[in-house]
Amino acid sequence: MKYMMFICHEPERLEEAVALVEKDGGAWLREMVGRGVRLEGNALRPPHESTTVRVSGGQTLLTDGPFAESKEAIAGFDIIDCADLDEAIEIASRHPCAPVGAIELRPFWQ
Repeated sequence: MKYMMFICHEPERLEEAVALVEKDGGAWLREMVGRGVRLEGNALRPPHESTTVRVSGGQTLLTDGPFAESKEAIAGFDIIDCADLDEAIEIASRHPCAPVGAIELRPFWQ
């Protein structure tokens, strides 16, 4: 089953998250690629650089910045292909950013 892993952290913990990825990210990445479970992933630019797109009444409406106010921001993502939710949880719990934020696992529609 494929899952999107949203890597989230509080904006004030950005430096801490970056340090963890620099320290432990390579090992995590090599292991997950070696296991054949990580299909794709990348870091994202900060939330203030985002654009939200809505369509209402045939009009396209743009808003600078994130869609919703939140204590945590999505800093990156990984797409993983796992045997089941238990394996996805094991992978997410070992991500270097897990100690400074949250990893949201969301399954793809089959």
